[in-house]
Amino acid sequence: MSDQPYTPPKVWTWDSESGGQFANINRPVAGPTHEKELPRGKHPMQLYSQATPNGVKVTIMLEELLALGFDGAEYDAHLIRITEGKQFSSGFVAVNPNSKIPALLDQSTTPPIRVFESGSILLYLGEKFGAFLPHTPEQRTEALNWLFWQMGAAPYLGGGFGHFYAYAPEKYEYPINRYAMEVKRQMDVLDQQLAKHQFIAGREYTIADIAIWPWYGALVRNEAYDAAEFLDAQSYKHLNRWVGEIAARPAVQRGRMVNRTSGDPRLQLHERHHASDFDTKTQDKIAGDDS
Repeated sequence: MSDQPYTPPKVWTWDSESGGQFANINRPVAGPTHEKELPRGKHPMQLYSQATPNGVKVTIMLEELLALGFDGAEYDAHLIRITEGKQFSSGFVAVNPNSKIPALLDQSTTPPIRVFESGSILLYLGEKFGAFLPHTPEQRTEALNWLFWQMGAAPYLGGGFGHFYAYAPEKYEYPINRYAMEVKRQMDVLDQQLAKHQFIAGREYTIADIAIWPWYGALVRNEAYDAAEFLDAQSYKHLNRWVGEIAARPAVQRGRMVNRTSGDPRLQLHERHHASDFDTKTQDKIAGDDS
């Protein structure tokens, strides 16, 4: 890269070689790149995902619903390897025209209902099962306030701070400082809210907690971008308290394993088709790579 200031051209054109670590799957157009149907399992819910923070939201939600005894939340979790461009298959694009994980197909209905965008999936499941979404207008609205806060805040954390701090081809002070400031402001927002409440939206554990924890929990636990020390994440004591409490939930621990392809093999369950898979099909127990 040149050290000279960048002057944008009058008309931008795509350079497929630029973009850093994920340049091979980024492109300025939508639609499928290849024909391939998605697999279908036998359960009501068909999830197509990978264990990014957005993907983890949904597997945590489904595991929490199953823990409450909602059999209709039983699901097949199919792995979509996003670094290989599997999200650009014709089958996936039919479920999510935006080609982003997670995507859900509820085949308990006729015809099946597609749900995409992680926040929409959490809201859909919360409404469908009447769980993790408060019923009074005041409490419901507060939970939705924080759900949509997360949807708006996460791009600054992931696409902003995470990209320039961890993934960009070269590190530059201005964007790192700009986004570090914003991420610390967001952590302070959460810390101040959690100083007054056990959970994000008040006394109840809701879809707001399920949406926010995978992003900011990973940051605080130094599981995202290796940036906890840089951001002094441990100084946010109320946020750390909440992160630890959510991490201890058994359904959260199971949900984090599903569609995971990195880290400890004992905590990787590439695909989940039955509750017993957690005991028998983690990567430390099976030979080879399941694609």
